[in-house]
Amino acid sequence: MAKVENQFRLRHLLYPVFLPSFLFSVGESGLIPIIPASAEAMGADIPTAGIIAGLGVLGTLLADIPAVKLINRLGERRAMIYAALAGGVSILLAVFAINIFMLSAGILISGACMSVFGLARHGFLTETVPLERRARALAFLGGTFRGGGFVGPLLGSVVIHLWGIQSVYLMTVVFALLAALVLITTKPEAMRNTPPNKGHKLWHIAKRERVKLRTLGLSATALSISRTARTIGLPLWALYIHLPVSTAALYIGIAGALDFALFYTSGQVIDRFGRKWAAAPTLFGMALSFFAFNLVHDATGFFIIALALSLSNALGSGLVMVIGADLAPKDARNEFLAFFRLMNDSGQAATAPAMSLLTVIFGLPLAMAGIGLVALGGALGMWRHISRFEIT
Repeated sequence: MAKVENQFRLRHLLYPVFLPSFLFSVGESGLIPIIPASAEAMGADIPTAGIIAGLGVLGTLLADIPAVKLINRLGERRAMIYAALAGGVSILLAVFAINIFMLSAGILISGACMSVFGLARHGFLTETVPLERRARALAFLGGTFRGGGFVGPLLGSVVIHLWGIQSVYLMTVVFALLAALVLITTKPEAMRNTPPNKGHKLWHIAKRERVKLRTLGLSATALSISRTARTIGLPLWALYIHLPVSTAALYIGIAGALDFALFYTSGQVIDRFGRKWAAAPTLFGMALSFFAFNLVHDATGFFIIALALSLSNALGSGLVMVIGADLAPKDARNEFLAFFRLMNDSGQAATAPAMSLLTVIFGLPLAMAGIGLVALGGALGMWRHISRFEIT
């Protein structure tokens, strides 16, 4: 085993894992901003357009559980190939959509394909990357998401300017097919299928591993909720303090660049000093930042809080995936990861409506403080339970 670990190099994952992940992320990220506009152009009102835009997340949630059987049957590489190909085909429904129902079907299926792609990739890295380098590998994977999230909308804006809004859908199809092509041309020995699980029922595994899920699983979900709330909350607070949209976009963009620049540093911190020393600080930092929103009333304060959230978030790059990988049992890795990801995806999906409800009832300042409490609870959970499960 030591010999295998000594032979492992992160660069061995660049072509089979990180490159297709980046390509897939570019395509999907470029699509997200234009879905509401497409729905509105087909006659949907603003609330309906918002629902259609959220169907990608719903598709991911619906596929989190069925994805296990598909991956166990096909293996990780083939599952990722089929997910990328199906994702490209599903977006073609949007390209040729004549009504909101075709558009909705395409977005829903695309979200399901993202679930299969993500679980296969997560399970593969969990099994193949040595424990002492796991955080760096998953932090690098998190960096591909951040890079795709930056490049996708930027490239999409250029495509819209040159060829119109529908062309972004074709761009997404192209990037999905490129991801599939990379995987198809990957030598099988460069991405060998991991040993299959033993056929446990997913709900049996969730029950058997319930202590892990209700402790660190919920703490990881708190981090996912905080990250989603950060994305939603910064633009909302800019509106709340009447900050010009252009200024808010600039500051959020600069903060996002800081987040992206530090993603690999997070993996090094986690691998060298332990999960606890990244998990608790990232959540505690986000909690303080959300509480501090109530002190922000001008552009300078907004910029500082945006940077603080990005710095806190960057410290935990890839952390949710690392915690899931650490907790996953050898005999039911994919089943456990599927349920773990379902918890996190559900938390992300519930964040926007929960924040809206809190804002309507209590106002935006208290809604932000509420998210701060969630993050603080997650920080305490991480600090208390990581050592309990012998995660260093």
